[in-house]
Amino acid sequence: MQLTRIHHAAIIAADYERSKKFYTETLGLRIVAETYREARRSHKLDLALPDGSQIELFSFPGAPPRPSWPEACGLRHLCFAVNDLAAGIRELEAKGVAVEPVRVDELTGKKFTFFADPDGLPLELYEAA
Repeated sequence: MQLTRIHHAAIIAADYERSKKFYTETLGLRIVAETYREARRSHKLDLALPDGSQIELFSFPGAPPRPSWPEACGLRHLCFAVNDLAAGIRELEAKGVAVEPVRVDELTGKKFTFFADPDGLPLELYEAA
């Protein structure tokens, strides 16, 4: 087996419409497909980034909140690469998204910051350039 890239990450939203708006309007992800699965009473929204990687946004009735603070075992956060971290921060803040202070990765010397989606899922911007 040869893994070539991450195809998608799946996120379960507490408020589907609120999260859909955040990921499409605030972050600018493109909608690939949107499905309502009656048997599960669940929405599934496929969102794409420019490189083809995707986020699957789900709604499931009664889903428990994600343990986050203190950090829980499991997937820690989702990170998006950007060419200009300062520009990304300005854009998020202009849309009312709180962004943490910029830090520098001690191993790579690259700058990064964190912000959260509407459910408090930690998201990272990492300056790849």
